[in-house]
Amino acid sequence: QVQLVESGGGLVQTGGSLRLSCAASGSTGSINVMGWYRQAPGKQRELVATKTSDGRTNYADSVKGRFTISRDNAKSTVYLQMNSLKPEDTAVYYCNTGTYRGAFYWGQGTQVTVSS
Repeated sequence: QVQLVESGGGLVQTGGSLRLSCAASGSTGSINVMGWYRQAPGKQRELVATKTSDGRTNYADSVKGRFTISRDNAKSTVYLQMNSLKPEDTAVYYCNTGTYRGAFYWGQGTQVTVSS
């Protein structure tokens, strides 16, 4: 089992920045992929960015060039640096991990609101 705790959400104006953090605990040695998804009101949850344990990254087209995902494997923590935020980035952001055995875990979510 892996437990995830997110932090760093909040309210920011258009063009501002936020940094999300997600700390994993439990069976952290089994973690392969760590990443972020988001869900806006009335929309499906969508991928934002992921990073594997060997450093491969994947970003949604809508955030490329603005968001950066990073990991501290020693701390079992993943970060999402969000710059040049837009109102359409407003959503609940969820941390996600995938293990080598194919299990997936979700955090509780953190609200990000970008005002225009």
